[in-house]
Amino acid sequence: MGQSQQTGSCEEIDVKALQDMYKKFVLECPSGVLFLHEFKRFFGVHPIGEASDYAENMFRAFDKNGDNTIDFLEFVAALNLVFRGDLEHKLRWSFKVYDKDGNGYVDKNELRSIIDSIYQIKKYSKKDKSESHLTVDEVVERILDAVDFDRDGHITLEEFVKGAQQDPWVLNMLMLDMNPAEWVLENRRKSAHF
Repeated sequence: MGQSQQTGSCEEIDVKALQDMYKKFVLECPSGVLFLHEFKRFFGVHPIGEASDYAENMFRAFDKNGDNTIDFLEFVAALNLVFRGDLEHKLRWSFKVYDKDGNGYVDKNELRSIIDSIYQIKKYSKKDKSESHLTVDEVVERILDAVDFDRDGHITLEEFVKGAQQDPWVLNMLMLDMNPAEWVLENRRKSAHF
C-alpha cells in the first residue's frame, strides 16, 4: 500500500519534470528536433569529457528511427520509459545504450566502453564508489561470466535481460547505466545553473 502512495508522488514529480523539459525543448529546439550537439548542450554536457560518450549512447538509444535527430515524440517516449518503465523495459532500453553499433549484441569492447564511461561519470560526480575496488576490466569480465550463457563473447538482448534479472550484482552494475532519469535530472539541474 505504501508503494502506491510513493508511486503517485513520483508520478507528480515526473510530470513536472516532463513539463519543464518540454518548455526547454521548445525554447532550444524551435525546429522540433535535437541534434547530438544540441542534446549535449540541452543537458549541460560538454562536447568532450567523461559524460560525452555516455550522452552519445543515450542519444542513439533515444533516436528510435535512426535519423540522427531526436524529435519531441522520441524524446517523450524515451523519457516516459526512463521515468516509468518496468525493469524489463529499462533493461531492453539499456541494452540499446550498450549496443553501440546496433548489431543486436554487446561485445566486450562495447561493454568496456560503457562501463568505463560510467566509472568516469561516477568518479567525477563523487557518487557511491562501492564497486570502485574493481577495475573496469574486472567488472567487464565478471559481467561477461554472468550473462554470456553460450560463451561466444557476445551478449544478446535475451542474455542481457535474463542475466541481469538473475544476478543482483550484475543488475546493480547495469543499473548504473539503466537509470538515466537520475543523470538526466542531475544534468538538467546543472545546466539550469549555467
